[in-house]
Amino acid sequence: MQREKNVEYGLPVASRVGFSGNFSKRPLLICFSHLRWNFVWQRPQHVLGRAAQDFDVVFFEEPVCDGSGAPTLRVSETDGIKVAVPILPADTTEEEAVSLQRGLLDAFLQKRPDPSVLWYYTPMAVSFSSHVTADVIVYDNMDELSAFRGASPEMLANEDDLFARADLVFTGGVSLYEAKRHRHPRVHAFPSSIDAAHFAASRERRGQDPADQAPIKGPRLGFFGVIDERFDAELLDGMARLRPDWQFVVLGPVAKIDPETLPRSTNIHYLGQKSYAELPAYLSGWDLGIMPFAINEATRFISPTKTPEFLAAGVPVISTAIRDVIRPYGDKRLVEIAETPPEFIASAERLLTMPRAPWLARVDRHLADGSWDKTWAAMRRLIASRSGEPASASVGAGSAPVSLVPAE
Repeated sequence: MQREKNVEYGLPVASRVGFSGNFSKRPLLICFSHLRWNFVWQRPQHVLGRAAQDFDVVFFEEPVCDGSGAPTLRVSETDGIKVAVPILPADTTEEEAVSLQRGLLDAFLQKRPDPSVLWYYTPMAVSFSSHVTADVIVYDNMDELSAFRGASPEMLANEDDLFARADLVFTGGVSLYEAKRHRHPRVHAFPSSIDAAHFAASRERRGQDPADQAPIKGPRLGFFGVIDERFDAELLDGMARLRPDWQFVVLGPVAKIDPETLPRSTNIHYLGQKSYAELPAYLSGWDLGIMPFAINEATRFISPTKTPEFLAAGVPVISTAIRDVIRPYGDKRLVEIAETPPEFIASAERLLTMPRAPWLARVDRHLADGSWDKTWAAMRRLIASRSGEPASASVGAGSAPVSLVPAE
């Protein structure tokens, strides 16, 4: 990990504008995100980390309203990405936040050319950035944010504005593609992909447990990811009660729910958030993976990145009936689908005794068709086609397109 550089932009003094680090002569991509770059490593990091090979990437996060002085834009550089965080006074209202973010964005852009690409993960950013022009505007609709707990009532209206402005719309899964494809002429499905080599290390690390997992006896069933309203805590509790001799390992931060509401028992182990680099070591010690997602509006369109990650790690996995898990993973018998604690336990008992070699062969054949590299290459070609770049540009010219949407 490279050392971070930090600088702050005041508002609106022009003489204080200018990043102390270097911007290259490459085109500029500005991404507006509801997620923090240094939170859980997921789709934005995979996609934009690869975009940074072709663009100077600025990751513009939601504001932090805990400042005591003048509004500033705090910019750090890490992983080849410039991460910009608006720091606003603690008593800032929502209306004031829009105005202040617009001013900070304008100050940041004052001495550099217009962005080549504006990339949106959150429609809420349209309220302060709609005046900024770019060659291509991308809406990477990775989740149905309007269904998440605490979503702004303005989310849907802002999304309408974003659909009207966007040149390209990408979706985080096939279900979301099916729901959004009639709202824009250029909607493309890019389901969760995989860095297979990263997780394949789990298959080679058996017996090398991290220190906090080593004392936990087996069999171990594990989950990793954000623990929020999409996590079915009652389902986990039911499994743990049915098999008190099995150990359930949970990795990840708790968000938007009270941690005290999570089930507590001697065979449930909350080990906290782990870095992306650490995950293979933990998964190497798991006998099975579980994805106990609640079936609710927040999970209706999710395409869990952890599904192919479990498979690449060689860990058989059981999930609730999430549509983008059933298609294709359940249909191909790569993942078990269950709903209740007894069904999860019955599936687990089958998986614990099944021969692994035939299953792993099917897994590897499926995973060979996709990667985050292929995902970015396909996205890059679409961006180039909208911006009028020549075919000889560094956009994977001549390579076959990636088929990401099932035939209708």
